[in-house]
Amino acid sequence: MGPLNEKDIEFYFFENRLKTFQGWPFDEDCACTPENMARAGFIHTPSENSPDTAMCFFCLKELEGWEPEDDPEKEHRSHSSSCHFIALKKKVEELTVEEFFKLQKEKHKFVVNKTGNEATAKFEEAARLRRAEIIKTAMGEE
Repeated sequence: MGPLNEKDIEFYFFENRLKTFQGWPFDEDCACTPENMARAGFIHTPSENSPDTAMCFFCLKELEGWEPEDDPEKEHRSHSSSCHFIALKKKVEELTVEEFFKLQKEKHKFVVNKTGNEATAKFEEAARLRRAEIIKTAMGEE
């Protein structure tokens, strides 16, 4: 998270989020069209097992298991009520520089939290495995 760069801000813009929805399984007869998903801040982050995974570029909340009638904005608000992007009252293009930098500061908090939580989970798993090894050794079960 160094200085602000192009990659850091590309998904603030609707068109860039929309481009990620290639192969999105829901079309114009659904509430969760690519346009509505992108408008709600989501980018398409599919995996082999979950072709309908979408993540908010801002708060990093990932949602999958979309149904055709799901409203992306409502789903986003209900699963991540603290997301500052979904709470914006105006378009990104209308933000002042000061407002944008405040928003970017909030985005970095989500990134730091997610990174920290992932590191903690990895550490706890490694500690659990090591503890099991120590117990095995102590019990003479090599």
